Amino acid sequence: MGEKASQRAAAFAAHVSMRNSSTEVKDTSVLGQGNPMADMAAERSKASFPVRELTYFLDGGKDMTALKERIMTELERDPVFENIDFYDLTKEQLRERTMSRIARLIHYITSEREEVSHLRLSLVGLMDMGLLTRTGVHYGLFFGSLRGSASPKQFQYWVAQGAAEMKGMVGCFCMTELAHGSNVAGLETTATFDERTDEFIVHTPHIRATKWWIGGAAHTATHTVCFARLIVKGKDYGVKSFVVPLRDPKTYDLKPGVSIGDLGKKMGRDGIDNGWVQFSYVRIPRQFMLMKHSKVDRHGNVTQPPLEQLTYGALIGGRVSMAADSAQMSKRFVTIALRYAAVRRQFTSKKGEVETKILDYALHQRRLLPLLAQTFAMQFSSDETSARHRALMRKIDSTDPSDLKAMAIVIDELKEVFTTSAGLKAFTTWACAETIDQARQACGGHGYSAYNGFGQAYNDWVVQCTWEGDNSILALSAGRGLIQRYLEVQKGGKVPAQTAYLNKLSVLKCAKAGSRKIDSVAVLSEAWEAVAAAVVSKAGESFVALTKQGLSADEAFEETSQQRFLAARIHTRCFMVLKFFDRISSARADIKSILTDLAFLYALWSIENDAGLFLQAEFFTSKQIDQIRELCNSYCRKIRDQAVPLTDSFNLSDFFINSAIGRYDGNVYENYFVQVKRQNPSKPQAPYFENVIKPFVHRDGEVELDAEELDEDEA
Repeated sequence: MGEKASQRAAAFAAHVSMRNSSTEVKDTSVLGQGNPMADMAAERSKASFPVRELTYFLDGGKDMTALKERIMTELERDPVFENIDFYDLTKEQLRERTMSRIARLIHYITSEREEVSHLRLSLVGLMDMGLLTRTGVHYGLFFGSLRGSASPKQFQYWVAQGAAEMKGMVGCFCMTELAHGSNVAGLETTATFDERTDEFIVHTPHIRATKWWIGGAAHTATHTVCFARLIVKGKDYGVKSFVVPLRDPKTYDLKPGVSIGDLGKKMGRDGIDNGWVQFSYVRIPRQFMLMKHSKVDRHGNVTQPPLEQLTYGALIGGRVSMAADSAQMSKRFVTIALRYAAVRRQFTSKKGEVETKILDYALHQRRLLPLLAQTFAMQFSSDETSARHRALMRKIDSTDPSDLKAMAIVIDELKEVFTTSAGLKAFTTWACAETIDQARQACGGHGYSAYNGFGQAYNDWVVQCTWEGDNSILALSAGRGLIQRYLEVQKGGKVPAQTAYLNKLSVLKCAKAGSRKIDSVAVLSEAWEAVAAAVVSKAGESFVALTKQGLSADEAFEETSQQRFLAARIHTRCFMVLKFFDRISSARADIKSILTDLAFLYALWSIENDAGLFLQAEFFTSKQIDQIRELCNSYCRKIRDQAVPLTDSFNLSDFFINSAIGRYDGNVYENYFVQVKRQNPSKPQAPYFENVIKPFVHRDGEVELDAEELDEDEA
């Protein structure tokens, strides 16, 4: 080897040595590591509240906890749901396994009450997001569209065809197109009525209108609910939904005029066979248009619903469920990070002493404990919104459309839930993505291992931020609704409960914390209402000013987009803080104290993150913001000893946590090492040794080494 080559090699070695840790194996007792399992047991002994009672409170009662545990046991014991090798599966293996799991789930879905199936699927989503999505494409999107948009007679027809049991029929949902996603009204696929044959002709006019990201289309679906522009006698009536057969259910041959392809590898959720679909003058019976709302008769007469907003109700359910999923997934990852932090020891101030648990470091508490508090806030706010949505859908179904006064009330409630659910979906799914990543970073290098769950989960999760409404667009939509509520108040009207702070604008404009105790429900609730009112008012005032300058309403909304986004974000955070306080007011005394600490931490941490807005509203002074920062530190210290018991209250078994360093027993190093060895058995040579390694190492011929040449010259 020449001198220059030696110099280059030495320089490279010096560079990489800065990055690589020592591989020397040392006795952990010498390092003062303690016993991880004993450390975990000690953490649990610190519980200041009955963990089981908090579990009941989160689940909605003992019966729900028992049901949840029964379902978890069924899934854990079923070999079809074995997940030990989950992080090593290829795309093809994932797709095959996902379909076999759906075949097993059908037994439960078709035999259980709907609320039980929902609980089962939420737990399925925790262990395998792709499985939840592939199942949800049929039941949530396809079957949900039939139930929400088909007439009663149409619905019974499709149920008889096997839609409810996924027997002889597997559905997908053709809404998104290559060039249109969030702008559903701009979709370009057409469904033109042919009065002569009493059929619709479904057609993809150009490549931009190709249906894209269609889950289940590539391999599985036999039918789809297709969103297309209704064209009758040359008139465009906007986007409606149609059932279009894609494949022969027996042979799986594509129907004439249908072209389908596979979208291939994705960032995550590879268990879903996403595909593209094009229609070339595909004919379907007129009755395959879903006609609960809009209708077309045999002679091409079109009947539009008097209140088109009613069709929006179906969109809310998906958004609410994603907020609930955000809480569920956050539970999993704050549990992993906090359990690991409770047994991982690094550094000591005195030689010979046991090293310090990383959870005892103030900064680590600040990284994780607000995320724990936020997880509770996400659950309570999604619980509230879900209950309101269910009540609203019952009211829509029971209200006579001809009763205009009653329908006006329903529409007003629908707008309110629509606005809140849009903001909640956006900001909770973003928060969950951030929680997964921050929890990963808090676990250091071990968080980067696939076997600890973070990487796969993050890749699987983040699609939630862009599907069923891009989060930024949803936030703008929520902001638009808030400005409209502000305008109603300015005209002397009253707005419903979720934006009730707008009914007291004049009072909140002058509100201040003053000398009152900051960490109190009254002050923190008023603080958030005051700032939400200020931000929404500012956006509303800007909108009004722009319209007075001659801008149209749409132009003014666009010009205020940044303010609308901020209004949606602060309104959503205000909603989550208030619902946290509302929920714990009904808690038992023995769990209310810890829940109050969590609620205070969440509200204070959230204020700290938006301190400028509270100063601008003059609710808090600069000195009080400093006090709030110290209060955050104080509540982190207070909650620190309860961190592990709090995560235990989530009642998630190791099967669902599926992380070597997040297991219940705390034996993180042995669990991790065993899994790595099991999934990656040692081999004498790499599979690419002969073709790559060997030719590279010996590219100039074998170098003879003489160990004596390494001795230093003797004097």
